[in-house]
Amino acid sequence: MKILIAGSSGAIGQPLLNLLVAQGHDVYGITQSQTKAHTIAAKGAKPLLVNVLEREAVFSALADIKPDAVIDMLTHLPKEYTPEAMRQSAEMNAKLRREGGAHLQAAAELHGAKRFIAQSAAFWYEPGSGLADETTSFAYKATPGIASGSRIYSEIEKRVLESDKLEGVALRFGFFYGPGTWFHPDGNVAEQIHKEQFPIIGKGEGVWNFVHIEDAASAIVSALLSPPGAYNIVNDSPSEMKTWLPAFAQFLGAPPPPQITEEEGLKTRGPDTVYYATKLRAASNAKAKLALHFNPRPFEWLMASR
Repeated sequence: MKILIAGSSGAIGQPLLNLLVAQGHDVYGITQSQTKAHTIAAKGAKPLLVNVLEREAVFSALADIKPDAVIDMLTHLPKEYTPEAMRQSAEMNAKLRREGGAHLQAAAELHGAKRFIAQSAAFWYEPGSGLADETTSFAYKATPGIASGSRIYSEIEKRVLESDKLEGVALRFGFFYGPGTWFHPDGNVAEQIHKEQFPIIGKGEGVWNFVHIEDAASAIVSALLSPPGAYNIVNDSPSEMKTWLPAFAQFLGAPPPPQITEEEGLKTRGPDTVYYATKLRAASNAKAKLALHFNPRPFEWLMASR
C-alpha cells in the first residue's frame, strides 16, 4: 500500500514509520526540515519537503504520489508541557490541524486516495458517570482552552467522517506516554516532577486516559483496514490524577508530588489546568479492541507502584 504520513517526524510518526516500513508498505513522510528528512529516509521511507499550509504544494505532492491512504498526525506542540507554553502554541496547532489537514484531505479526495486517518482526542469528553464511548459528546461547555479544542476536534472529525469520497477514520488518542513524549523519564513532565513543579490540584479526581506511543502507532496501522469511524485509543487503566501522578513520581524515583488547592491552581496555572486535574472523564476502548484488535500494554507506572 502507498501511504503518506503528515507528522511523520513527531513522537507518533517515528514508531509509525518503523511499523509501516517493516510491513513492506511504500511510505512517504512530510516534513519541513531537511534534518528530519534525513531521519525519515534513514528509516526506509521517502521524505517530502512540503509546507502543509501551502495548498498548491500539498496538491502537487499528492498528484505525484497518488497515495492509497493519508495519515494526518499534524501537531504543533511545545517542548515544555506548561500552561503558558500550551497557550502560546495553541493558535498554530489549531491552524495546522484545521487548514493543513483540510488541504491534505482535499488533495487526497482529488487524487484517488481511499482512506484518510486523522488524529483526535479521547480526553475531552463531557463530564459524567461511567466510561465515555465514541457516542459521548465532547466537552463544549468546559474551560476556554478545552472548549475550543473540543470544537476543533469536532470540526475535524465532521470533515473526515462525513466525506463522500474517502473512508474516514478518527483516532481519539489518550495522552501519549513513552519515548519522545512529555510523559517519559527523559520528558518534560518527568523533569517537572523531579523538581516538584507538577502538583496534584484539588482532590485530583480528573481521570486521565493514557496510551503508550507504540501502542498508538499500532492502532494507526490497524486502522488502515478497519471499518471507518471514530475509535478511542486508550489503555485499560484510566486513572485519576491523584493515582497516576504519585505512581509516575515513584516510577521515576522522584519525590511525591506536592498538592495545591483549586484556588491556588486557578491563580498560578489557569482554569484549563484545574479542569484537567479535576474534571476529565474516563474513556472506553471496547470498540477499538473489537474492530482494531487493539491490545494496549499494562500501564507500567501503576504496575510498578503496586
